[in-house]
Amino acid sequence: MSWTAGGNCVTAVLVALAMLMMVNGDSSGGTPGTLNSAPAGEEPARLLISKQLLNKYVVENMDVVIKYSVFNVGSVTATNVLLKDTSFGPDFKVVGGQTEVNLGRIPPTANVTHTLVVKPLKFGYYNFTAAQVSYASGDESNEVLQGFSSEPGEGYIAPFREFDKRFSPHLLDWAAFAIMSLPPLFIPFMLWHSSKSKYEAVLSAKKLK
Repeated sequence: MSWTAGGNCVTAVLVALAMLMMVNGDSSGGTPGTLNSAPAGEEPARLLISKQLLNKYVVENMDVVIKYSVFNVGSVTATNVLLKDTSFGPDFKVVGGQTEVNLGRIPPTANVTHTLVVKPLKFGYYNFTAAQVSYASGDESNEVLQGFSSEPGEGYIAPFREFDKRFSPHLLDWAAFAIMSLPPLFIPFMLWHSSKSKYEAVLSAKKLK
């Protein structure tokens, strides 16, 4: 299985829209109308989160780039936004970025992105699950709201040898082939050149006579 940025974007939008009504999650002690401490007539902070694998192929011992995009579609600034992804266990090595990062504040209609680079240490099928985001709506709210990102889903992590066999330029193989091809071509050429030189020498001697 391969992933493309375009396909992930479409999936992320569809899943995000489906999650729109539940991304705020449940909070204890809340009452209708005061859930996010938003002024009357304003929609509270509401975050949509997408998680995308930017690699076309996911390969063992090769970097995998993951992009998180967090959109605030509400009318209030989201504060204390914390992104956390616990889906990468001991079978992955974090190469760049963080699996837990504080994104700070996200104003209305704004978005924030975060990039994580991991390296799979084993091949086989793997289910890339959702990341989690916690946040508050506005500066005065003490409630911690939670949301989940879209899921890239299950994909195949190809063995490095298999990937290299299919997509490597095989420069060493071509160099070895060229070296092995030289003797069959060089020996006939030398025999032809030797015969040609002898024939030209005899022909020149006859002309001189």
